[in-house]
Amino acid sequence: MDSLASLFSNPIQPIQAEEVKTRSLNAAATEEHSCEFGSGKYYALCAVGGALSCGITHTAVTPLDLVKCRLQVNKEKYKNLGNGFKLTVAEQGAKGLMLGWAPTSIGYTAQGICKFGFYEVFKNFYGGLMGEENAFLYRTSLYLIASASAEFFADIALSPMEACKVRMQTSGLGTFPTTLREAAPKIYAAEGIAGFYKSLVPLWGRQIPYTMMKFACFERTVEALYANVVPKPRDECSKSEQLVVTFAAGYIAGVFCAIVSHPADTVVSYMNKASGSGIGDAVKALGFKGLWGGLGPRIIMIGTLTALQWFIYDGVKVQLRLPRPPPASM
Repeated sequence: MDSLASLFSNPIQPIQAEEVKTRSLNAAATEEHSCEFGSGKYYALCAVGGALSCGITHTAVTPLDLVKCRLQVNKEKYKNLGNGFKLTVAEQGAKGLMLGWAPTSIGYTAQGICKFGFYEVFKNFYGGLMGEENAFLYRTSLYLIASASAEFFADIALSPMEACKVRMQTSGLGTFPTTLREAAPKIYAAEGIAGFYKSLVPLWGRQIPYTMMKFACFERTVEALYANVVPKPRDECSKSEQLVVTFAAGYIAGVFCAIVSHPADTVVSYMNKASGSGIGDAVKALGFKGLWGGLGPRIIMIGTLTALQWFIYDGVKVQLRLPRPPPASM
């Protein structure tokens, strides 16, 4: 925490005349916003930020996600993270590490639009129903219910591409198509539209707790960092300093996200690989220990992913000049 604080300039300095001019670089500066907070344009631009945030980051970590999925569903063959990478490259070459990038990019871009866009909508909507004082006093509950509501719809958007991705990544070599344009028609021909949504319930079980933790933990961690670590209020920090706080809070939130959602993530991977299996079948086959397979690489992946997502999302808000209310206070 001390190292984080050291990134910020000492606020207890005499203010020189020239320094006053630099205040225009701070978030506290009175710059024009591109839209009004809570307007339709505001929510639409937040959705753009969510699309970039989730689409870019999930696609970038496709190799790690690929190995993680294989560790979850075939622990006899893939012993650990390093072994998983080694076997994948040996069997499919380096390009094999990017297997499933197309459904990952499309699916998580759609999910990001709904996740971040609807979160802003629901947070504002529920906060209005609660009233200003209650919205502050029970803000953790507000973050949890708003994020859960947003993720409900986000997973409906994600599920078809997630089904294609996991099947492509975990099927035996030569037993299933390795391109999205061939994988999607094959799933539809064999199982109909239900094949794309058969793992939606465990997907909700994975993603809703993950997203609740992601948003609530992030929001409260940002509050804690500004209150206890950062040596000056947010409105006196430059935008780059604020983004440092965003990244740190995002990584902390990501570690907790990975832990609470991991068993459901393992079940999703297993069900998409094993045709016709249900949640109970997956849990029975995996066992308690198997439900936690691949947790190490997932913590690395989700911690980094969540930190980068918040960094990109907040960065987009800065670049698009969106209103960014400070941490909650009374």
